[in-house]
Amino acid sequence: MKIAVAPDSFKESLSAVEVARAIAEGLKKAIPRLEVLEMPMADGGEGTVETLVADTGGQIIGCDVTGPLGEKIRKARFGILGDANTAVIEMAASSGLALVPPEKRNPLNTTTFGTGELIRAALDRGVSRLIIGIGGSATVDGGAGMAQALGAQLLDENGQSIGFGGGELARLEKIDLSTLDSRLAKTEVIVASDVTNPLVGENGAARIFGPQKGATPEMVETLEKNLHHLSEVIERDVGIKVHNRFGGGAAGGLGAGLVAFLGAKLRRGINVVLQAVHFREKIKDCDLVITGEGRIDRQSVFGKTAVGVARAAKELGLPVIAIVGSIGDGADETLSHGIDAYFSILSRPMSLEEAFASSHQLIVDCAAQVGRLLNLYSGAK
Repeated sequence: MKIAVAPDSFKESLSAVEVARAIAEGLKKAIPRLEVLEMPMADGGEGTVETLVADTGGQIIGCDVTGPLGEKIRKARFGILGDANTAVIEMAASSGLALVPPEKRNPLNTTTFGTGELIRAALDRGVSRLIIGIGGSATVDGGAGMAQALGAQLLDENGQSIGFGGGELARLEKIDLSTLDSRLAKTEVIVASDVTNPLVGENGAARIFGPQKGATPEMVETLEKNLHHLSEVIERDVGIKVHNRFGGGAAGGLGAGLVAFLGAKLRRGINVVLQAVHFREKIKDCDLVITGEGRIDRQSVFGKTAVGVARAAKELGLPVIAIVGSIGDGADETLSHGIDAYFSILSRPMSLEEAFASSHQLIVDCAAQVGRLLNLYSGAK
């Protein structure tokens, strides 16, 4: 028997690589001669770089960049995949919310400039393809800072560059892309995200995500107005409409900015990862796929990793089991989206802190029980 193990990370606990390793360990306790194909997964958020580098035999690169508040971030990481031609970047490594102390979170001031610096560092490595995961941002600047780091000129009425942050967008009068890094014209840019919100409007970047990044109600209205203004200037000077672009509101409008300034294509994160690691090709001779994530509930069917893996596996007619941290309301909806059964690692009532601290062993124990169940019906040894 050959089993593909393709989980996401268990957030705040274990990386996808660590979860895959724990599931494999548990399965082999029950079936010592089992062949296990470990394929850690991600959906464009935290862990995407590590996952794709591990799956493709690539390498991690560190470089110093500008943080969300203009400070220096030492050794922010991006990856070069095994093909040596594709770079994978997590915007959160340079412009993420986790980099800003709660008392300093203010999207009027935070910038994506560091994300642009990561892109430039990747281009310096000679790649011609970029995969950019845009989850976990601290910003609502519409990608303005990112564009500036790559040579775009965002100018005020006096012909001077506007400053950092969503608050500065009100001063924008002209966009000049003639000085944009010329290498981008020959570079394919793929954006990995599970956010479908538009740039502006009731479901846009400011109103939906601004408060999560520290915006007060007054700030939200300012940011909404400024993003509207940015979209109008982009349409006039760049010739691209982004105000209602599907997914343009991701990462505080970075999705729209990547489309406008870099010609990026927005894709569901899990689909980008599945394609990048050649998932379907690698699992075609497997008998079963085991996936997993920290929580399974009705939201899991909307672009989350476990269901994305299950749908791909079902294209090949393979059964799918999910090993998860917790089971929430509506989890049974995943049973009509490719998952055949799911199991929680929790073996008894325990605090969240205890579950986090014991997660490796809990996953091993749960996977071992799954393996024993498989033994009953397959005769695997």
